[in-house]
Amino acid sequence: MCVFCGSQPGRDPAYLGAAVAVGRALADAGLTVVFGGGRIGMMGAVADAALAAGGEVVGVIPEALTQREIAHSGLTELRVVRTMHERKQMMADLADAFVMLPGGFGTFEEFCEILTWAQLGIHAKPCVLLNTKQYFAPLVAMFDHALAEGFLRPEHRALATAVDDPHALVALLATWQAPDLPQLVAAEDL
Repeated sequence: MCVFCGSQPGRDPAYLGAAVAVGRALADAGLTVVFGGGRIGMMGAVADAALAAGGEVVGVIPEALTQREIAHSGLTELRVVRTMHERKQMMADLADAFVMLPGGFGTFEEFCEILTWAQLGIHAKPCVLLNTKQYFAPLVAMFDHALAEGFLRPEHRALATAVDDPHALVALLATWQAPDLPQLVAAEDL
């Protein structure tokens, strides 16, 4: 499970609490956590909780961010890559599913790129928002607005699922089936 989340903890302790719960729930379900490789903020909380619960955690971080995001040195595996693009591609290749926890621009960008890849048929993996304290309510409303205004098809809007708690996330992953979407772009054409 690839987890996109912030390198900051957020103002409300509920955000870090959700990150800890996600790390624990994924480890308890036997899922390897793939994340951005940092040891601070939401990223560090997810990784530390998964490790403490006996899970495997793989971090992927660009060389330039190893000091800035303070690379996590206690992971099952830390992969250092050259660029952000390589980071995202490696995280996508390693993961069977994606979840976005609260974060900022980088978190939004990573998740939306993965969501776009699903829309284009490049992958058929679940894309889930963990909507802690309704953090993503404005983003979910924007997705719905894009659908209402004709910029998203209903089948593409359905690619982004929001859940409120980590146990619902794990349950969703256990029952998720890839939608039958027409493939717009072949992965080998990119």
